[in-house]
Formats: sequence, C-alpha cells, structure tokens
Amino acid sequence: MRALWTVVGALSLPAVLPAQEAAPAAAAAEPQLRVPRGLTGPVPGAPGFRPAVAALGRTLFADPILSVDHKTSCASCHRPDHGFASPEPRPAGSLGRRSLRHAPTLFNRAWGKAFSWDGKAQTLERQVLLPISDPNEMALPLRDAVERVRRSPGYGPRFQALFGRAPAADDLATALASYLRTVVHGDTVVDQFRAAQGSHLTTAERAGLWIFESKGRCWRCHGGANFTDEAFHNTGVGVEAGVPRPGRMAITRRDADLGRFKTPTLRGLALTPPYMHDGSIPTLRGVVDFYRRGGNPNRNLDPVLQPVSLTDAEADNLVAFLRALSRPAVAGGARK
Repeated sequence: MRALWTVVGALSLPAVLPAQEAAPAAAAAEPQLRVPRGLTGPVPGAPGFRPAVAALGRTLFADPILSVDHKTSCASCHRPDHGFASPEPRPAGSLGRRSLRHAPTLFNRAWGKAFSWDGKAQTLERQVLLPISDPNEMALPLRDAVERVRRSPGYGPRFQALFGRAPAADDLATALASYLRTVVHGDTVVDQFRAAQGSHLTTAERAGLWIFESKGRCWRCHGGANFTDEAFHNTGVGVEAGVPRPGRMAITRRDADLGRFKTPTLRGLALTPPYMHDGSIPTLRGVVDFYRRGGNPNRNLDPVLQPVSLTDAEADNLVAFLRALSRPAVAGGARK
C-alpha cells in the first residue's frame, strides 16, 4: 500500500515510506517533495526547494517560540493528528483568545491559488507569516518573532548555515512554506479508481461519485485534481438575520464579494471535522444536508446554490464517496 501522507518527522505523521521501514528512520528523515497519485506535478512554487530548509520549517511549525506567550504553535491549530486542521470550530490562540475562523486543513496548499478563507494572501510565503502577528492567533509582532529566532542558540546557527545570514522575515517564510509544500494528500481509492487501476470503491461510494458528478452538482465548486476551484462563493454559511459576514469583500471592497469564502479542498475530508469557514457543521452528513436545502438564503447567495433533490439513501452514498477521498489506495481485488 502506498502511504497517504508526507513525512513530517517530529510531528509523528504516517510516513511516505514502505511500511516495513522503521518509524524512527521516518521521524528523522528530511521532508521531501512528492506529487501523490491524483495530483499533477511538479509541485508549484518549489524550483529551489531544499529538504534541509523544509526540515527547519517543520521544526518551527511545531514550536511555540513564534507565539507571544510561548504557548501556541502552528501545529496547535493545524494539528497533524487531525489532518492538519483544528478539531475546534475556532481554535484557541495565545493570551486566551480564539481565532476568528476555523483552521482548515493544510493538505496540498502548494497547489493553492489564494490563501486564507478570504484570500488575503496571494502566496504561500505570505500566508505562513500572517498567523504569527494575528492578535487572535499567535499575537507576536513579526519583527519580535524574527528577533527571537535570531537569538535562539538552536535556530540562529541553522538559519546562518542555510541562508548565509542572520534570520530575516523572508527566510522564516521560506522555511515554513517549504515545509508546507511537503504536506500532501493523495493516493486514495478514488484516485486509483479514476486512473482505472482497480475497482476499489464500494457500491455506495461509486453511487456517491455519480451523485457528486451529476445531480449533486458538487463538481461545480469542488472540481479538478484537488477538488476545489480555488474560488470564492457565498453559500450562506455564517448568515445572521439574513446578513452574511463580509468574507472576500473585506479584501476587495466589492459588494459582489459579500459573504464569499474560499472553496476548500475535499481531500482528507473525513479527517478534518468540523466543516465550513466557521466550523459550524460538525459532520459530513450535516454538510450534505446543508447543500441539499440550497445553503442559507441571503441577498448575495451564489446562483450555483440551488436545492438538490436527494433521497436519504443518496445522501448517505454521497457521504460515503466523500469519505473515500481520505482512504488510501489499496492493492488486490475490487471491494464490494
């Protein structure tokens, strides 16, 4: 069986190594770029990728040194044991505060076109620095974060060796983004099925795939190899008294973007509840039922959001397919 996740060493994720290899060896390995079956290569934005820099980013990702009170790390909200997402609707940050939005999965962010739920960051390097200074997340001014790393006997020399200078904000961004480019998800039974390399979907999952690609209209926003159009849509999530939250409009200042949030990938979906940008739906069946009724009405609801007529059995099949997007590819005969 091909493994599903990348090597992340100290974060103790399953490794992209043969199953017979020892776990300690996997834990010590430097992160490597990998394009799993189902995605297209090469990995975007990584022509100068260096495994040693990604290893530095991996260490920083798990280190609370980048938070004001030394209590919150990137991994606190994007938990490796929860599909690099948060199990809380709004994860806890530093100083007793909470993030304003749900922390989504970081799987396959190298293939992203815009970052953050509202698209405020145009590059992965820009995105990785935003939580550090966000007052509701890590709450540490970026200049202070750089100074901490510079003064650290563990980090200062590593940055000097890798970048030929004392740490700078750009170097911090390069290290973290390099690591995130190794956090990938693919090689699922769905990818295997689509590649005609085996019929490893159950009857329910195949029925759900048909719904996904036909009457369910899911493909209209969750298309492509990464199951996202990387665009922004108003689905009515978070609407209060008929008024949506600003979403993308806070960035563009365009009325047409009111209530629009970025379409997340569906890869690894079974690993990452709760769902939506506010973490308001705890289960995949709840998500399917939300779209069955056509989202939440508001004055800027995306026209693609129309009620979907599904029986309960069809809804169950669709959930089965969505869960299959998290199941590793298998060897051997077809499943029934």
